[in-house]
Amino acid sequence: MAVNEKFLISIGATHPWNVAGVGVDARVAYEYGLLHAVALVGVTAQDEQGLHAAFALPATVVREQLRSLPSHRAAIHAGVLFDRDNLLEVAHFLKAQATVPLVVDPVFADTFGSDFSDDQTVEAFRTAMLPLRSVLTPNLPEAERLLDRDISNVEAMVDAARALQARGPHAVLLKGGHLAGDPVDVLASDESVELFSDPRLPHEKRGTGCMLAAALACELARERSLVEAVVGARAYVRRYLSGASRIFWKHSRQ
Repeated sequence: MAVNEKFLISIGATHPWNVAGVGVDARVAYEYGLLHAVALVGVTAQDEQGLHAAFALPATVVREQLRSLPSHRAAIHAGVLFDRDNLLEVAHFLKAQATVPLVVDPVFADTFGSDFSDDQTVEAFRTAMLPLRSVLTPNLPEAERLLDRDISNVEAMVDAARALQARGPHAVLLKGGHLAGDPVDVLASDESVELFSDPRLPHEKRGTGCMLAAALACELARERSLVEAVVGARAYVRRYLSGASRIFWKHSRQ
């Protein structure tokens, strides 16, 4: 490995089929030409029927993994954090990474609605993770839980993205795929609010939220502007949704 080669750092959990979590990040990093390093906060047992078990690693193990990560980082993507202790360890680590592009995806539940995070963990996210100068990438249920409000249309999405961004993140990319019609994503930053929309594709696959956050981190690692990075990451996910895949799980229990 050359000294100047850069890593996408992933902080999150496993999925046995690698359709979500750090396994997705590994594929995205490879396709963007980045090396990949991981700090696990836990492991899960999931399949097409949903979440069967989740285990949070001890905070001391998380801390030592974070200390062991390579120093030559291109970007960091933080996903599911499971519990308050691990979240605080990760927040402390990320606070010292001010010069590295940071994408935080507040994963509080799986696609089927099974919770990864209790109310105490969500409150810790509000106080310890939101103030970080990250790009936050919540979907609508995650934003609703963080703000304790309903978000039922694009106008409410804009208000919610602004409200979250006012709490500390450099920017908030609020994903609107849960609303009916063609999906609209709202980007609220220090500079502006922008809307992104494309026709809804007929395919529904697991892990697109993880994939978008990882691709966004990789785009920022390429020193794209924020808007260019969002456009590139959304295009990356749409290419995945448009193509054939052997792993194709609809967002409903069979």
